[in-house]
Amino acid sequence: MFVHLLHLGRVGYAEGLEIQARVVAARKAGLIGDTLLLLEHPPVITLGRNSSRANVLASDELLASRGVELHEINRGGDVTYHGPGQLVGYPLVDLRGEFPNKRGPHLGPVDFVRMLEEVLIRTCADFGVMAKRIPKCTGVWTFGGGDFGDSDVHRKTLEKKLAAIGVHVSQGVTSHGFALNVTTDLRDFEWIIPCGITDRGVTSLELEAADSTDPTMERAANSVARNFGRVFGRQMLWCESLEQLLAQGGDRT
Repeated sequence: MFVHLLHLGRVGYAEGLEIQARVVAARKAGLIGDTLLLLEHPPVITLGRNSSRANVLASDELLASRGVELHEINRGGDVTYHGPGQLVGYPLVDLRGEFPNKRGPHLGPVDFVRMLEEVLIRTCADFGVMAKRIPKCTGVWTFGGGDFGDSDVHRKTLEKKLAAIGVHVSQGVTSHGFALNVTTDLRDFEWIIPCGITDRGVTSLELEAADSTDPTMERAANSVARNFGRVFGRQMLWCESLEQLLAQGGDRT
């Protein structure tokens, strides 16, 4: 079993949604196998199903002047930001397939999200960055001071978000996915309250990694692809283009 891997480079958000929809439709029809799209977006703010417009701090006029788009979408979660230097992954996966530790006829959405977190935790480790989950706060985070005996307030101050996750499931097939801050300009997060969380900040691999690891977008994409294959128990098969992906069919399990 394998996963098609397509690295699209920098793609506008609306175009990315269109590409995602085409691949999801092909996956639902059984024309292609599970697919991981890796890409980067120009500056955009997205509001998930559970979002509050109050968590967008910048005015519409300011966002427009900076060329920042605003999209309401059907993924789970609250408000998030995508932009240059951030690796976005859209795993388009049929949860009824075979996966490690799957219980029952399909992989549960929560278990799927936990596996995505594991992919990203391992990716951070490849760059010498210790990362973890936080209960009731989906995503991947740095370790805070409280993990070493400090107060809860101090811990929350030091815990920072490296990656956000928000997925949608339709007819057993996932869409949307994760966003990992690699070399992202973190000042852009000042336009929002990321995921509606006010007591923890955001960070990037570039800021957290050891000097010798050089977390470029290319290296991060390669690490994510490698760890996705390991966590999901699949071989990763590179595709040169969307047309090649949609034309070749592939593993339908």
